[in-house]
Amino acid sequence: MSVRQEDLDAWVGQPVIALEMHPIFLTLPVIKTTTSDGTEIWNYVNGMNISEDRSFGYLNAGMVDFATYNEFTTRTQRFAACHNIFYIKAGVVLRYTPVGTGGARCYTKAQLQPTFDSSTNIR
Repeated sequence: MSVRQEDLDAWVGQPVIALEMHPIFLTLPVIKTTTSDGTEIWNYVNGMNISEDRSFGYLNAGMVDFATYNEFTTRTQRFAACHNIFYIKAGVVLRYTPVGTGGARCYTKAQLQPTFDSSTNIR
């Protein structure tokens, strides 16, 4: 399995509501921050150990400052996880970039595209 460019490209220009209502991303913990130019970064983390680590209490807590976000990304480098990072400006997705940490390899498939609205299993 690998990251497919067509899955990444499908998110460009999509309204943020498509991401907020996506059945897979809705199930993943997310951490959000805002850059100095107002671009929002939403990081949906697919990694079992991260979900179980109670020290990440700010996951799903709304926006965090950039220092907290940076602390999170630094600390999670040791966890096997795929960070599904979305860049958002003015309510529109600019880019989707999956990044693996801790030896994990990210993959994408049609179920990760914005038009997916059915049931599935994730791993």
